Amino acid sequence: MGTLDGKNVLITGTSGGMGRVAALIFAREGARIIGTDIEAEANAETADLVRRAGGEMTSLAPVDLTDPEQVRLMAEDAVDAYGGLDVVYNNAAMQRFGPMPDFSVEDWRATEAGELDIPFFVSKYTWSHLVRRGGGVIINVASEAGLIAGSTPPMVAHTAANAGVIGMTRQLALEGAPHGIRAVAISPGPVLTPASDRDLGDDQTMRDAITSKVLLKRFARPEEIVELAAFLASDRASFITGANYPVDGGASAW
Repeated sequence: MGTLDGKNVLITGTSGGMGRVAALIFAREGARIIGTDIEAEANAETADLVRRAGGEMTSLAPVDLTDPEQVRLMAEDAVDAYGGLDVVYNNAAMQRFGPMPDFSVEDWRATEAGELDIPFFVSKYTWSHLVRRGGGVIINVASEAGLIAGSTPPMVAHTAANAGVIGMTRQLALEGAPHGIRAVAISPGPVLTPASDRDLGDDQTMRDAITSKVLLKRFARPEEIVELAAFLASDRASFITGANYPVDGGASAW
């Protein structure tokens, strides 16, 4: 038996990276997955991987999660897929980096939309469905940047947005408790996904700069984040709400 048997889980950003890993791990634990992304072809590939591994996944793509009307419709389709929602895993995010004062207003707004609007819209439009279900879990993927500043790369908008995600999670926990809704946040440090590995290439200087504050002196693997999320989504974590979990190799410890 899996720890998530019988649960219907909506995961955002499942076309690759941590979202794809989340779909596979949550499905391994017995959940039925609804995965959504703006990239339809890659999202369909994730669904195929889940099915080939013996799991169940419905792909909802393309969906622009920064558009509230598209999110509203997606939430309804997600509920229809398996007859309800038990877990909402807000994984998707888009961000831009740059130093003050050269960071543009456009880049600021794009980052706040991509990192703070998305989990708000998805939580907002799935909320009533969780209430109707008798409760559930909202897991927000934030970042260590919501706890500490970072110099590589410069991240003024990224820090602000993720501090907002952590704060919003506490409020969702407060408002959700009477309805049986738990809300938790996970704040990863640097994670090496296929995309980030490709972008960094052979630039060892940049890799070392990114991990310089990490006590363990390495990047996290996606599954090291997602395994915690799967536990938090399960009934084994039923007394955990309103908390933020740094998974940052000790970066926020000093």
